[in-house]
Amino acid sequence: MSYTSHLKCRQCERTYEIEPIAACEDCWAPLEVIYDYDRIRSEVPRQSLESRAPTMWRYRELLPLTTEPWVGRSTGFTPFLPAPRLARALGAREIYLKNDAVNYPTLSFKDRVVAVALSKAREFGFDTVGCSSTGNLANSVAAQAAAGGFKAFIFVPADLEPEKLINTRIYGATLVKINGHYDQVNRLCSEISQKYAWGMVNVNLRSYYSEGSKTFGYEVAEQLGWRSPQNIVVPMAGGSLITKIHKAFGELQKLGWIEPADTKFFGAQATGCSPITTAAKNGTCDIIPQKPSTLVKSLAIGNPADGFSAAKLILESGGAGEDVSDAEVVEGIRLLAETEGLFAETAGGVTVAVTRKLIRLGLLNPKESIVLAITGNGLKTVGAVSGELKEAEAIRPRLVDFEEQYLKIPAAASA
Repeated sequence: MSYTSHLKCRQCERTYEIEPIAACEDCWAPLEVIYDYDRIRSEVPRQSLESRAPTMWRYRELLPLTTEPWVGRSTGFTPFLPAPRLARALGAREIYLKNDAVNYPTLSFKDRVVAVALSKAREFGFDTVGCSSTGNLANSVAAQAAAGGFKAFIFVPADLEPEKLINTRIYGATLVKINGHYDQVNRLCSEISQKYAWGMVNVNLRSYYSEGSKTFGYEVAEQLGWRSPQNIVVPMAGGSLITKIHKAFGELQKLGWIEPADTKFFGAQATGCSPITTAAKNGTCDIIPQKPSTLVKSLAIGNPADGFSAAKLILESGGAGEDVSDAEVVEGIRLLAETEGLFAETAGGVTVAVTRKLIRLGLLNPKESIVLAITGNGLKTVGAVSGELKEAEAIRPRLVDFEEQYLKIPAAASA
């Protein structure tokens, strides 16, 4: 049973039927899926979730499908972990990690959005799907298209990390590399979606695709004991994830599943591509596009589709936006790995490094609880840190060699 009502433009509020539409035809603003919350409240008690499988689909009434999911049935409900050693290193009282670096099937939060988008593509009757991507979305669309029996075309900037390119090609999708940055790739996908009857995940399926991000927020609230956090730090590329986490908390409050709370939202970007945090630091929602120049390819979107909404949320919630250098990103990756044993991709390094910077600047209260959104796995961006790690020297298989090399015991002393 579906509780989806209609689509509504975020800006002019024009409404549309549930169809594969890219944006509002009047003002070109994004479209939002609207649900019948009164019916959900009366027909779905929160306690009913307890008997459901621990996946993102335990919140199915708040997702825009009319049938059972076609792909990604095991996606979601990733670990929510206390991080006491990282908290001590950052000078904070209480930090939690929402770890989508182990999400199914391709180790990033994008598996959530693709599970919804491709299931909706099936409902709309598409047999071919595609996307423009900075890496993680490419991996997930390719994998879930293979599992769902779709033909897939994946469009990416040519300079993506080789690990992510391999993780796309292995599933048999057609990989189209473009000599240009993400925004140019995305414009090409928009043109293709106008000519071909394909389900383009972040174009004509975007309204549904982005709803999958809400499950990240639902899980955080449930894993916190059905309450929203005091603070949450979220990496931003297009800006959709941070806004959908906010929507998730708002929906749970509307249903009476959690108590009202004023969560502060903090947005994290790399300095080499920081249109949203730059706007937020200037106290405005107006986004000035940037040309990306950073090793953080997964966040390298210079003209973010949800940038205005993301900056507005950050400012209105009492949070802040901040960005960090590539060197700080690498430090953040290593700090998370060395304190909590979690290897995150460059976006995770951004989140950790920005959290440290926000605390040092007095913009994030270290005495309050803080949730960090870890959105992708470090195995996808090993090149970012490989040059920073000292290569181990090989030794003979002898105790004296081990003691001399690693324990610094002279050979004569150990004899």
